[in-house]
Amino acid sequence: MSFFKGQEELNLTEGGIVKPLLYLSLPIVVTNLMQTAYNLADTFWLGQYSTEALAAISFAFPMVFLLISLGLGLSVAGSVLVAQHTGAEETEKAEYAASQTVSFAIIASVVFGAIGYPFVGDFLAFLGASPEVLPGATAYMQVVALGLPFMFGFFVFISLMRGAGDTITPMLVMFGTVVVNVVLDPFLINGWAVGPVAFPELGIQGAAIATIFSRALAMFVGLYIMLSGSRGIQINLADMRPDLQYLRKILRIGVPASIEGTGRALSINALLIVVGLFSTSVVAAFGIGTRVFSVIFLPAIAVARGVETMTGQNVGAGKYDRAQEANYVAAKGLFAVLGVVGVAIFFVPTPIVSVFTDDRAVLDVGAQFLRYVALSFGFIGIQRAFTGGFRGAGKTMIAAAVSITALAVVRLPVSYVASRGVLPTDLWFLGQPDVRGIWIAFFASNVIGAVVAWLWFRRGTWRDGDVRGTSSPSGPEPDEAEPTVGDD
Repeated sequence: MSFFKGQEELNLTEGGIVKPLLYLSLPIVVTNLMQTAYNLADTFWLGQYSTEALAAISFAFPMVFLLISLGLGLSVAGSVLVAQHTGAEETEKAEYAASQTVSFAIIASVVFGAIGYPFVGDFLAFLGASPEVLPGATAYMQVVALGLPFMFGFFVFISLMRGAGDTITPMLVMFGTVVVNVVLDPFLINGWAVGPVAFPELGIQGAAIATIFSRALAMFVGLYIMLSGSRGIQINLADMRPDLQYLRKILRIGVPASIEGTGRALSINALLIVVGLFSTSVVAAFGIGTRVFSVIFLPAIAVARGVETMTGQNVGAGKYDRAQEANYVAAKGLFAVLGVVGVAIFFVPTPIVSVFTDDRAVLDVGAQFLRYVALSFGFIGIQRAFTGGFRGAGKTMIAAAVSITALAVVRLPVSYVASRGVLPTDLWFLGQPDVRGIWIAFFASNVIGAVVAWLWFRRGTWRDGDVRGTSSPSGPEPDEAEPTVGDD
């Protein structure tokens, strides 16, 4: 017997909570781990290439996140609609939702890429990229902008399959493309040769090309699987003609999710302005720290996606108490697991940072960053669990409000005030410029975000989040009165 169950074996609306949540979330952990391997491979090879390249990728990654976040709402909306229709056993409506989501995601990615490409350099310069770092970061981001449709396409594939309860297929597809990316990275970055074939030395641009090529492979495989209907959800060419009325339904769910993702990305980019006021070593250490966090928080992100699907399917089936139980089980479990991980990292941060660089200045700052933030890891788990529940219930605006409160209201202003010494005080972290103020802001925002998410979930306003409406498989009726999403 296999631990991983196929969709036909996995019932998210009946039986216990823990086992189906684990069956759903564990493949997401593996998928996200492999997805993070893209970034880690880039960070590793560019760290060996030069400190300037490592700093450049520290500026580029948040901008990649921003571009992806602009279209994140479409994939979230598709996942929520598919999950709720699946829970209600409305197969044709689930397929229509998936088909429309794919169409609008492709259109949106082309538009975002075309708009973003000319302004990449100016935006990175605005963030504070130094003259030594700016050319490399710009080259990386220009490739990403051109390849945005491939990145969007694969993310939508993952989301739609997850909404239907299939998290194994995206994991298998991801595995193959990660192998391609990891193999290509050193050849395109360093210009290695294989027999008579000599690859050009492209530096940071080579890392971007390897990533986009791999994403393209993943997207085409994902489209083939969904068109065939052999796994998870099926999309139909006849249903992919853009339906502007149905787009209203997608946007009512998706726009708040995009606001959440974009707000998160803008906060990270704005934080880079503060980080960029310090030395290149600090910028490089910040980039390593955020990459490490991306690995550590994989369980939280994965379980949040699992909670999103379980909540969506149970809301669709009218089983609200079961949806609530899934949220609390996930929050408690993540707090315990990430709390233990945080304590462990608090005591041994330097060996982790040394995996990416041997620069002593970067090592010292990176270890300090990890040590200051580590003991707040458990609170990230609480916040992620409940925001996943809000999204699954269709309350994407609440999830956005929680995230923006933690990042834009707490982390960003506190990091500037505490690190720049803008207030006259005898407190060391407010009285003089000190990078430790940024690390304190991370800790504070993680704790406050968790408390806000928990208190808001307790209100129970997520229970009126059924967003299916009364639409037919061919789209909503002209006089349909759809529920307003996230108006609490």
